[in-house]
Amino acid sequence: MVEKVITLENVPLAEFLGTANENIRQIAQAFPQCKIVSRGNEIRIQGSAPEILRINDLINLLLEHVDRFGHITPENVKDYLDIEGIPFEEANRDQVIVFGNKGLVIKPKSPNQRKLVEAAMKNDLVFALGPAGTGKTYIAVALAVRALKNREVKRIIITRPAVEAGENLGFLPGDLQEKLDPYLRPIYDALQDMVPPEKLKYYQETRVIEIAPLAYMRGRTLHDAFVLLDEAQNTTSEQIKMFLTRMGPNSKVIITGDQTQVDLPVRQKSGLSEALRILKDVKGIGVVSLSGKDVIRHKLVKAIIEAYEINTELEEQRRHEANSRKNSE
Repeated sequence: MVEKVITLENVPLAEFLGTANENIRQIAQAFPQCKIVSRGNEIRIQGSAPEILRINDLINLLLEHVDRFGHITPENVKDYLDIEGIPFEEANRDQVIVFGNKGLVIKPKSPNQRKLVEAAMKNDLVFALGPAGTGKTYIAVALAVRALKNREVKRIIITRPAVEAGENLGFLPGDLQEKLDPYLRPIYDALQDMVPPEKLKYYQETRVIEIAPLAYMRGRTLHDAFVLLDEAQNTTSEQIKMFLTRMGPNSKVIITGDQTQVDLPVRQKSGLSEALRILKDVKGIGVVSLSGKDVIRHKLVKAIIEAYEINTELEEQRRHEANSRKNSE
């Protein structure tokens, strides 16, 4: 049995320990083989050396969190202790993509989201495919913000095709940028979670963060940048080829899309599907597929996606049976 005493200095004790020591009790429950007692500004830990090292690392992370954000909640403690059932040794600092505003901890929340993070670490070009609500765009934006904060890139460029989903851009009020803003709103929402408002405004004014329609990418070389192409299922073959050939030195690209929600004209082929087919054997390109199991919105969204998937399968089956009968006649 080993004992370690951690002395808390320059820390608001009531905030750090939690109401009725709730934060410390939560840690103690996660390590039942250890005895953890807090008295005054001291935390006394008794247990095996490996467990004590883990607890010490956890408390250092929590202290860093309080220093950075000025407060900590039981939910924050849980975030550090456990990421969707993964043991603490795996739920370490590397799992956190970026610390957002007001103490928000942004990290992958499903196995496939973790695969997306890993693919982005290993590849300069990644396709993230999946239905709405799977967090593919949100995670991609978080990775871009992290790269900028770590000075791995000098700028973030986020783009998407200006394709109307059953609506007409021409009837919306304002100039082109004002017409496009509603289509880019999910990107703004994600950035506002991750970058302080004043800094986000400054970044946009100085074009450190650029959000623009895909047409604005033509003729450019995107170097020293983290580039995100969102809603890529609505690109044409020519558009996605143009975008892919914009990659410059020290650039990283994530392309997100939902192949079940193509808003192109009926006879227009999706450039995303074609690019996946053409590039499937090219080394250095990662492809991550997310599914309804990764949906992190309202529980009904997952049920809706599953219902549509079943309906699509039934329609394909009926179409196949109809074609078989026609050929047999």
